[in-house]
Amino acid sequence: ILGTMPGIKSLELNQYYGHSQNNFWKFMFTIFNENPSADYEIKKALLLKNKIALWDVLQYCDRVGSLDSAIKNEIANDFETFLKQHPQIKTILFNGQKAEKKKKKYVHLKNTYTLITLPSTSPANASKSFQSKLDEWKIIGSL
Repeated sequence: ILGTMPGIKSLELNQYYGHSQNNFWKFMFTIFNENPSADYEIKKALLLKNKIALWDVLQYCDRVGSLDSAIKNEIANDFETFLKQHPQIKTILFNGQKAEKKKKKYVHLKNTYTLITLPSTSPANASKSFQSKLDEWKIIGSL
């Protein structure tokens, strides 16, 4: 699962999806029928158990605030090396359209992967209801 770049709260906490209003972890615990936990070690274990990796399309950017629309001077992560080191990856999911757009701009995959863009779990994404977004994210349970 690829995001664009961690927001301020995630960087402060050194945790993916650290903002309490981001729905990412709520979705993961719901989809995999696990009891929710605030413990980051339990969150990471949930992903490992279900063979999910988290990363970002960008390794660096300048940004005031946490909105993807404020990103400037971005540098993409090295996907070619990462994917060579992890040949078992067959599906790449994007947490929001901005992550998918940045991937298209910077990352040109040589192998064929299943690419799926899901609605952003960010609290800034208010265009869909929690349940509507969760229903789309449930595809993860069938991969």
